[in-house]
Amino acid sequence: MSGIPQHRRPRRRTTRVLAVAAGIATAGALAAALPASAGQDGRDAAAAKDKKRTVDVQLLSFNDFHGNLKPPAGSSGQVVEKQHDGTEKKIDAGGVEYLATSLRTAREQHPYSVTAAAGDLIGASPLLSGLFHDEPTVEAMNKLDLDVTSVGNHEFDEGAKELARIQNGGCHPKDGCYEKDKHGKGKKFEGADYPYLAANVTDEKSGKPVLKPYWVWKHKGVKVGFIGVTLEGTPDIVSADGIKGLKFHDEIETVNKYAKILDKQGVKSIVTLIHEGGSPASQAYNYDCDSPGAGDGISGPITDIAKGITPKVDAIVTGHTHQAYVCTVPDPSGKPRMVTSASSYGKLYTDTTLTYDRRTKDIVRTSVRSANHVVSRTQPKAADMTRLIGRWDKLAAPIANKPVGFISGDIAGRGAGTPESPLGDLISDAQLAHAKSLDPEADLALMNPGGIRSDLVHKASGSEGDGVVTYGEAFTVQPFSNTVNLVDLTGAQLLTGLRQQVSGPNEASPKILQVSEGFTYTLDMTKSGADRVVADSVRLNGKAIDPNATYRVAMNSFLAGGGDGFAELGKGTKPLVGADDLKALNDYLTANSSAGKPLAPPKADRITVVR
Repeated sequence: MSGIPQHRRPRRRTTRVLAVAAGIATAGALAAALPASAGQDGRDAAAAKDKKRTVDVQLLSFNDFHGNLKPPAGSSGQVVEKQHDGTEKKIDAGGVEYLATSLRTAREQHPYSVTAAAGDLIGASPLLSGLFHDEPTVEAMNKLDLDVTSVGNHEFDEGAKELARIQNGGCHPKDGCYEKDKHGKGKKFEGADYPYLAANVTDEKSGKPVLKPYWVWKHKGVKVGFIGVTLEGTPDIVSADGIKGLKFHDEIETVNKYAKILDKQGVKSIVTLIHEGGSPASQAYNYDCDSPGAGDGISGPITDIAKGITPKVDAIVTGHTHQAYVCTVPDPSGKPRMVTSASSYGKLYTDTTLTYDRRTKDIVRTSVRSANHVVSRTQPKAADMTRLIGRWDKLAAPIANKPVGFISGDIAGRGAGTPESPLGDLISDAQLAHAKSLDPEADLALMNPGGIRSDLVHKASGSEGDGVVTYGEAFTVQPFSNTVNLVDLTGAQLLTGLRQQVSGPNEASPKILQVSEGFTYTLDMTKSGADRVVADSVRLNGKAIDPNATYRVAMNSFLAGGGDGFAELGKGTKPLVGADDLKALNDYLTANSSAGKPLAPPKADRITVVR
């Protein structure tokens, strides 16, 4: 496989210059600033006092947009805000019409402003974007003047060739051009105006990066370099076809390598965009994780990575975990360094001030300030984004608005906040029903939680009536086009698979499998690792699982391939491939609900959790 062609088209703006690479704060927002340390370089202190030699560069950033052009529904479209009295308030947020307004307003009175993202802008997208292979989202990112982004794991959902098309343009090889020009001919997709960076993703044969490893922003003598990487573990969470022929390398080693290259080129101010993250101690976006008594601030993979990245890097913009935080983590020299993440789906953006010293060409680290801000839905919509959504909505409407079922209340999925979700139960039941239509001997179904992308919301949306589930809403829940696969697993393999959800790579952040009706078990979270699965609690229709017996298990093709760290589930035998998982869900909703008898939310009582 050849490398992805370099991004060549000129920028649409004159104030942001592409360099050649080698290969309105809301109420309650708390800003974080880097504290000075006793060993801080004296040059920083001198630069901070001499305002004539410094200039403030505004860095606006976000992550994990996932094609959410329209405001996300239900809990997926809310952020938690900590109030002055200590209480918490939920605020509706997100939607590209509001994100564009927020960013454009934030840039006012800031002559030095650059906008960056930390991956997963596309992939796992709602129908409005996903139906068109995320071309609408790329168009929207161009219009809101995104300068640069790292890749995330979902940028590889459709493989490296499709990612090359997203970068460089061209109509889809199978679906062709979606829009027509004034002459009635197919209108070519222009691709991304901004570079995708993938420093730690190389071609297996050539060893060269498949995309640019870094990019340099220049404006009036100020230069800031950006290095983009995704998580090294991408192969564990992306289908094998998506990353075929690619190698993913260590994040720290890669960033440090390219920071040296930039430094030798005279680029002393460096930002890393990394699609890996952590978890804050509070879910409130404006939680001050550097305040006294805040504990460790953030935990998870990004903390060790941040501690290992060279001090040459001045700030780290992160993603992947869909969390909101503005924290400092010490670099290898012990100096604090800003690490940020802006939740997901365009609900927040981060505004970071980087004070650039023209003499040293570096960032005055003690002056770095950062805060997350809500993309409020009470502000005016950006008219160009409204027009964009309307255009693509018109193309999608015949498919998106088709009713597929009826529900009597909200069915929480990604927003459930519990190990077992009602929507996880529903999807598992739907996959088991589909599997039984192929093989009556099917016993149970398993569903990975990461494959559930949203909630099913009862409240009416647009012209839709309350309780109606449309094809578009179901697509938003399951956008991956995985197939429903049937395999034989021994009871011992099934038990090992359950243990893998809370051990090994999943021990720190368990991936609790959702299960079909009749399959029950207990998780004892007071224990560690594989011992969390109480062995004699695992039962099918009330009967204990026999390690020596064989069970016919349904799961999506991602799990059947050992995805998400479930290597044991990838060892199934006698495979049988069914229809895609979205069809299974839609068929189940159609068969089991009507306007007069809507489907009630499952009770989510199949997994018992001991804490």
